Amino acid sequence: MIHTTNRVLAAELPAHVGETVDVSGWLHRRRELKSVTFLVLRDRSGLTQVVLTTPGGDVPEETVLRVRGTVTANAQAPGGVELTSPQIEPLSSLAQAPPFDLYRPAVSAGLPTILDHAPVALRHPHLKAPFQLSAASVAGFRAALDALSFTEIHTPKVVSSATESGASVFALDWFGRPAYLAQSPQFFKQAMVGVFERVYETGPVFRAEPHDTARHLAQYTSLDAELGFITDHRDVMAVVREAVAGMVEGIEERSAEAVERLELTLPEVPAEIPQIHFADAMKMLGVDEPDLAPAHERFLSEWALREHGSELLFVTGYPMAKRPFYTHPDPERPAYSNSFDLLFRGLELVTGGQRLHRYEDYVAALAARGESAEPYESYLSAFAHGMPPHGGFALGLERWTARLTGADNIRRTTLFPRDLHRLTP
Repeated sequence: MIHTTNRVLAAELPAHVGETVDVSGWLHRRRELKSVTFLVLRDRSGLTQVVLTTPGGDVPEETVLRVRGTVTANAQAPGGVELTSPQIEPLSSLAQAPPFDLYRPAVSAGLPTILDHAPVALRHPHLKAPFQLSAASVAGFRAALDALSFTEIHTPKVVSSATESGASVFALDWFGRPAYLAQSPQFFKQAMVGVFERVYETGPVFRAEPHDTARHLAQYTSLDAELGFITDHRDVMAVVREAVAGMVEGIEERSAEAVERLELTLPEVPAEIPQIHFADAMKMLGVDEPDLAPAHERFLSEWALREHGSELLFVTGYPMAKRPFYTHPDPERPAYSNSFDLLFRGLELVTGGQRLHRYEDYVAALAARGESAEPYESYLSAFAHGMPPHGGFALGLERWTARLTGADNIRRTTLFPRDLHRLTP
């Protein structure tokens, strides 16, 4: 048995030429030639080639191995080095065959097979790469908001009432009392503006809306932020710009290998993202609708790229009738709101805006929609105790990654997606 605590990663091997080292990983590929066998190990940093000149046993691919060998220069090997004179020790039982060959550059399996076998399928470097982008994006989001003096919070995902009136919720039994999975951290992050002034959260949200499309999920990851002492929604849009720029920077700093593997072009975030008012967008589109359809989003994105050279576009001033009750109306055009969506490469990515901040305005807004204020009293109590003008936004992480990678289905950039049909794995 090999005893070691000094594991060397594949990417570190070029610095150890001539030394005897220990590496560990999954058997990515086995190639047997007439007089030599090559084992390729995979770890979190890359691939290591191991050279066997004597029979090494019929170890199946994806078995976890520990190998001690001499690091030898070889320009043809991954990273320019390989391990020779190896001692090999299995660290797992012999692995079953994966659902498709993980060593092949291209993925031969369809989306259902990938999702059904996700714990193993996502070991493929090409399928893993989008989630490296997601992780780097969240790190960049945090870094950008930390730099703007935001405080990260973590709020409950089980609530006593619907977060947004009219939306579908998942009901559950909470020790004999009715409860729901939270559609967003909206109420909590607004309340925390009264504590910290500027807050953000990254976490799951749940929507029991029966969408069965390539862009919708019943559970997704939302990157939320809320900030106080604003003039209007334009102050929020400025923070959105910084957050998105931070996400791009996070990818550049942390996931360059994934960008290269997927042959991606990252967006350039302009110093000022172009914007168009919803009413002007309707005139341009030649329609009169209360919201943008997917085809409208694509058209407007193409217009922004053509006219402004930007893959990002703010659409502002959505009709109040299509916004949640807590949205602040435009004082000059009360039928429209101080709200916005951010479109990215033809898809709505961010929704946000200015919120109401006076208690009496909330009571009036709910009454105008025929709703009682009673179910919202715990939420509204914060406003009865003084809240500054504030606003915020929410960004869908899976949509962001899907747009970055050009995925044809958001499930390709979602870990273990939950939708109308899928509850496992």
